[in-house]
Amino acid sequence: MAFVILEPCQTEKAGECATVCPVDCIEEGPDQFYIDPDICIDCGACVSVCPVDAIVEEYDLTPEQEPFLEKAEKFFENR
Repeated sequence: MAFVILEPCQTEKAGECATVCPVDCIEEGPDQFYIDPDICIDCGACVSVCPVDAIVEEYDLTPEQEPFLEKAEKFFENR
């Protein structure tokens, strides 16, 4: 399981999430921050510091939010 960063990050991009991540799985992309689902250890540290509540667990995604997981997977695909 991993966490996923959703649409509110696109207007905020504060970055506190990347600062507190113990495994450095969060990177800034061109439009928002992304969590690498293959590295995320599901600790939840990023959730508590996000100022816009943009981070949710992968399994709590609604069908409308699932494209954000796909965007994250694609972002980290060739790294």
